Amino acid sequence: QVQLAESGGGLVQAGGSLRLSCAASGRTFSSYSMGWFRQAPASEREFVAAIDGGGTTMYADSVKGRFTISRDNTKNTVDLQMNSLKLDEKAVYYCAAGRFGRRPESYDYWGQGTQVTVSS
Repeated sequence: QVQLAESGGGLVQAGGSLRLSCAASGRTFSSYSMGWFRQAPASEREFVAAIDGGGTTMYADSVKGRFTISRDNTKNTVDLQMNSLKLDEKAVYYCAAGRFGRRPESYDYWGQGTQVTVSS
């Protein structure tokens, strides 16, 4: 069992930056791939980025070059650095643990989410 808790969301102007963090409980954190997803109102949950236990990463095309996912297996944390945020990236951002992939179905554990609001 893994419990996840996101933090770092908030209000930012378009073009600005935010850093999200996800803290995980459990002794097997390094064995899980970790993902970040986001969901805007009336929209499907959308893949943002993922990182496996060894540090291999993948990103949605829409965030490549602007977002960076990283993890610290000694602290059981995974971060998402978001730069040059766009208005349409306002959403609830979720951290997830499971198998490396882009589909929500690949992940077994989810956090409660943190709201990111991008203003003009």
